Amino acid sequence: MVADVQRVRRRAARSSPQLEYHLLLLVTLGLVAFGLIMVYSASSGTAVVEGQDPVGALARQAVYAAVGVIAMLVLARFSYRRLRYFAAPILFISIALLVAVKIPGIGVNIKGAQRWIFVGPISIQPSEFSKAAVLIFASAVLASRRKPPRTLAQLFNPVGAVVLVVLLLIHSQPDLGTTIAIALMVCGILLVAGTPLRLFSSVAIVGVVGVAYTVAREPYQMERIRSFLDPWKDPAGAGYQSIQALLALGSGGITGVGVGNGTQKIGFLPEAPTDMIGAVIGEELGLVGILAVVLAFALFTWLGFRIALRCKDPFGKYLAAGTTTLVAGQAIVNFGAVLGFLPLTGVPLPLISSGGSSLVVMLSLVGVLLNVADTGAVSAKAAKPGSSPKKDVKASEPKQAKPTRADRRRRHGGARRAGAGGGRRATG
Repeated sequence: MVADVQRVRRRAARSSPQLEYHLLLLVTLGLVAFGLIMVYSASSGTAVVEGQDPVGALARQAVYAAVGVIAMLVLARFSYRRLRYFAAPILFISIALLVAVKIPGIGVNIKGAQRWIFVGPISIQPSEFSKAAVLIFASAVLASRRKPPRTLAQLFNPVGAVVLVVLLLIHSQPDLGTTIAIALMVCGILLVAGTPLRLFSSVAIVGVVGVAYTVAREPYQMERIRSFLDPWKDPAGAGYQSIQALLALGSGGITGVGVGNGTQKIGFLPEAPTDMIGAVIGEELGLVGILAVVLAFALFTWLGFRIALRCKDPFGKYLAAGTTTLVAGQAIVNFGAVLGFLPLTGVPLPLISSGGSSLVVMLSLVGVLLNVADTGAVSAKAAKPGSSPKKDVKASEPKQAKPTRADRRRRHGGARRAGAGGGRRATG
């Protein structure tokens, strides 16, 4: 009977991580497929008006999605532990690309931001790849230590120093959205690692001061803050994008006007396929569509953190926590900007918004997360919910009778005679 109970518990321990694995894969592929539909809907109308191919944006996004899915499936079978050996080279290449994008003739300036490198028809955004580089490096360094950082000096050496260099390079492009996304990701890793909350307070103070300083120096960022506080003060200027997003959401109502029937995306809503795709979803699918997407990201977050908590390897735990925080953090910031709860920062909606580099990187990190889940399922096969295996073994052994006083006297007497007789066998 006890053996049957243990067998059932082992099956449950194996099946639970496998369920998380398949649910996470299903949610991810569902979000990508939904994103392809919404990218086509958000871009086709404008393309027709401008005399361009209405399927062009969908075709490009589909190619990036195919590359990302292949990378996800490969990394889902590639042991995440090997990534520790590539942490430093990947970080070095990422920093080199961030420097190269600022060099005239290599980096391409689009709408006042120099963030892209073109290799033939393919555009690469190095700041997106720096997310994966920082995640792997920070996880590897923290996993190699016995204790998490407890002071600013410990945090700065070397994780904080590397993250600061990367964030400064990204912010100089300028790209405030990716800067915020990486900062949130690192905070998620540190939190799971057990970093004291008082250290987060110190980091938050330093971060707020740094952001305030940079915002004060950049006029366009100051305009974003003012438009967030009162978008109707400059409806044709800084507040235009926020107002058009709110109009799209209001037009959608509860159930929306139908996929493809939205009008705000055609010449009214800036960056509809990328940063503002949430407004397109709200107009065409209404409140129901917004809630469905939010629930999908909530399920993704729940699964990701369950995988992180189940993983016994610190490196895998930090990779899972960082990936989950990155996806959830970007979704929160994007929807917050679309709904008017947060300032506009240019953060795309992960796995849904148009953007090749972002989609490939996100799907690759999901592949790593899937591998952590799969490895955790193998290592947890003997786990028992609520107790340790040692207790199970003890429970399955027959209970022995308590020795009587005569038994103890015979045992001790036999031991003394054995010691006195030069190691002769004690017969009691």
